[in-house]
Amino acid sequence: MKLIYEGKTKNVYDNENGTLTLKLKDDATGKDGIFDPGENAVGLRIEGFGRESLRLSAYYFELLTTAGIPNHYLSSNIAEAIMDVKAVKMFGQGVEFICRRKAAGSFIKRYGTYTKLGADLNYIVEITLKDDERNDPFITKDTLTTLGIMTAEEYETCVQLTKKTAQLIAANLEKKELELYDLKFEFGKNDDEIMLADEISAGCMRVYKNGEIVAPMDLGKLILQ
Repeated sequence: MKLIYEGKTKNVYDNENGTLTLKLKDDATGKDGIFDPGENAVGLRIEGFGRESLRLSAYYFELLTTAGIPNHYLSSNIAEAIMDVKAVKMFGQGVEFICRRKAAGSFIKRYGTYTKLGADLNYIVEITLKDDERNDPFITKDTLTTLGIMTAEEYETCVQLTKKTAQLIAANLEKKELELYDLKFEFGKNDDEIMLADEISAGCMRVYKNGEIVAPMDLGKLILQ
């Protein structure tokens, strides 16, 4: 395998056969040692986090495949914390679609004058560019299309897939008496098909139980028990 990308929470390897291998790390995003999926820097290291992230990702990708939602997942090896996926071409250097069901995190920091923690947001979607140097700036549909990062049609497809996937995951969590607050997705293109990429794990979402946020290492255990 050839290393083609070294990220904060995972490394990406090219298998040179049209597939990629993702190696998930034990690093998690956050600040001052506190986990926060909204941060764009590694804030802490959690032993076994890579395996738990993969376990949850595999579970959800298989759920999405059954539901007919296009995604890049092929197979996984939990012990090695690696996931084989279809090779996809990302939009620009990466675009994140954040679906917000309840107000939390940076949303409160930005709009706290008008909302409060836990307020219903009805699956609104915010978009950011993956750009550490510029602190992952928010971007609009018009700017995305003007800069040639994606077309208007590609944007709409990603937004609709974001909402559909978030609703499916929220319904799944409710069965476990868990409540989804927000989660983030990335998309890419395999040939001409837009599909969900990256991972779906505790590092990508905020989930609450009985009004308290669920710790990242506890989430998989609660969902997969």
